[in-house]
Amino acid sequence: MEEEIELILDNAKELMQKSLAHLEVSLLKIRAGKATPSMLDSVMVEYYGAMTPLAQVANVSTLDARTINVQPWEKGMIEPIERAIINSNLGLNPQNNGTNIMINVPVLTEERRRDLVKQAKAEAEDAKVGVRNARREANDEFKRLEKEGLAEDAVKGLIDEVQQLTDATSKRIDEFLVAKEKDIMTV
Repeated sequence: MEEEIELILDNAKELMQKSLAHLEVSLLKIRAGKATPSMLDSVMVEYYGAMTPLAQVANVSTLDARTINVQPWEKGMIEPIERAIINSNLGLNPQNNGTNIMINVPVLTEERRRDLVKQAKAEAEDAKVGVRNARREANDEFKRLEKEGLAEDAVKGLIDEVQQLTDATSKRIDEFLVAKEKDIMTV
């Protein structure tokens, strides 16, 4: 029974960490007005018949706070990369100069910044739902163990431990959200 308890606790921790990691990745995709190579992480390019991440067919870098430079490793890949960026629904407009693709990242309007904050809050809420689901699953398992003979006090202690883990993870989610909000709203 001791091993089963550890397994339940470890599973809850792992699920909560996955929610946190997913939130981090989701927040990175929300553009804060500054050009970063990670803005193009979701772009897939057709490369010899297979869909390939942009970073595997080109060097992606930033020239300044407003410009992303994409330098394909093969000259013939310029047009497929340009097409992939346009079709990625990121709202970016690539310019092809024959050897590189330059992308000017437009300055965000106040309204767009508010929309991005709403999007970040929605991502944070999704992460919290994941954390609460992990808590609920662990608590259900502990209640099942109680029916199988685990002491009521032990179950209460375990449920409290999972709640502390939930609170700590929720606090981290809030910290990520506050940092992202500040990043988005900074002009």
